[in-house]
Amino acid sequence: MPFYTKLGSLPPKRHIQFRRPDGALYSEEVFGTEGFVGPTSTLYHMHPPTQVIGWKTLYGTKAEYVEETVMRMRHAKTAGMKAKGDPVTGRVVLFGNSDVEMFACVPAEPMKYHFKNAQGDECLFIHFGSGTLESTFGTLKFGPRDYVVIPKGTIYKLTFDATKPGEPEPRFIGFETANGSHIAPPRRYLSKQTSQFLEHAPYCERDLRTPELPLTLEQKGDFEVRIKARDCVHAYIYRHHPCDVIGWDGCYYPYCFNIDDFSPIVGKHHMPPPTHQTFEGHNFVICSFCPRLLDFHPQAIVVPYNHSNLDSDEVLYYVQGNYKARKGIEVGSITLHPQGIPHGPHPGTVEKSIGATRTDELAVMCDTFRPLFPTKAALAIDDLAYPKSWEEEHFPAAKAAADKGGSADTW
Repeated sequence: MPFYTKLGSLPPKRHIQFRRPDGALYSEEVFGTEGFVGPTSTLYHMHPPTQVIGWKTLYGTKAEYVEETVMRMRHAKTAGMKAKGDPVTGRVVLFGNSDVEMFACVPAEPMKYHFKNAQGDECLFIHFGSGTLESTFGTLKFGPRDYVVIPKGTIYKLTFDATKPGEPEPRFIGFETANGSHIAPPRRYLSKQTSQFLEHAPYCERDLRTPELPLTLEQKGDFEVRIKARDCVHAYIYRHHPCDVIGWDGCYYPYCFNIDDFSPIVGKHHMPPPTHQTFEGHNFVICSFCPRLLDFHPQAIVVPYNHSNLDSDEVLYYVQGNYKARKGIEVGSITLHPQGIPHGPHPGTVEKSIGATRTDELAVMCDTFRPLFPTKAALAIDDLAYPKSWEEEHFPAAKAAADKGGSADTW
C-alpha cells in the first residue's frame, strides 16, 4: 500500500514491552514482504500467532491449462455459471499464466473458516452482492463494483449479506498473482519520494477504504484457518480466534476501492488503454473502463481504433452498459484477444458511433505480458462463433450513413 495507517491500540515504540490488562505481554508480529525491505505492518495479538495445531492438506489448486498452442479470440459467457461452493472453494479459474490467474465465483454457501493466501495477492471485483471482509486488520464493508485488494498472507473471511427479493445473487471475479508479485496502484501515479498519489492520478488516498473497527475478537475454541501454499490448501487449527489483534500500524493491509470513484481521463482524440490503468502486478495490469465523456474533436472517432498490442494479451470483463464497439456481448462476458492478432471495433460500429458524446460502458480489463491460457472451465462456456464476428462488411452503404443524420448523445 502506498501510505501509512493504523488502527486500535499501539505502544509508543516498536519492539518494546506492551502488556495486556492481565499483565501478560501482547504478541508482536512483524508482517512484511520481500525479506522485510518491502511494505510491512506490525500487529499486536492477544495470543502468540504461532500457536496452531493439526495441519493437513485438503486439496490441490494448481490450474490446468489447455489449448496452449491455440491462438484465437475467445468469448467466455459467465452469466450462466451456477452457484457452487463458498467465496473461496467456489472460485473457477478461467484464464491464467505463470504471472496471474483470473477466476469467477458465484458462491452458494458461506465460509465456515478463515482463509490465508500465502501464495499471492488477490484483487476481487464484486459484481453483485454486498457483505463484510473480516480480517486480522479489522473489518471492511464491500458492495457492488468494489475492488477488494487482499495482500498475500492476510487471514480473512468473506461473508455476503442475504440477497433480497429481486436482487441478483452474489458474483465476483478475481485476479491472483502467481509469481509472488504484489498488486498495487501504478507506480507512475505515486511520488517517488513519499509514495503519495500525484495530481494526475485518476484516484487518490481519499478514495481508498481501509479496515475499521471492530478489530479484536477474543474467543477461545477450535478455529479452522485454511492456508493456500505450494499449490494446495492446508487446514490448521487455532485454539483462539485468529482475528485477535488489539492494534496494528504500517503500509500493508487489505482495502477497498469502488470503480465509480475512478476518474476517467478523456481527451480531444481517443485515449489509449493505459489511461484506464488502476492496478498493476509484475507482468500484468488491471484497468477500469468507466462511464465518461467521449473525445471532443469535431471529427473524432470515439470507439477504440484497431490495434495490435504486440506484447500483451487483453481480457475484458463486461460489467454493465452499452457495448457498441462489440456485438453479442452481454453482462458477465469475458473476451480474450491474444497478442499478435489485430483487434478493434466490430463491423459497422465505427460509423454508428460517430457523433456520440458519452459512453455508459463499465468493464474491467486485465492486460498480461505473457500469453494467457484457458482452462477446461473456460472452454465449457466459450462462444465459438466469436472469432467469426468480424467477417461482416465493415463499411455500411453511404446512404445508411446519410440516413443516420444528426448526432447521438450516447451509444
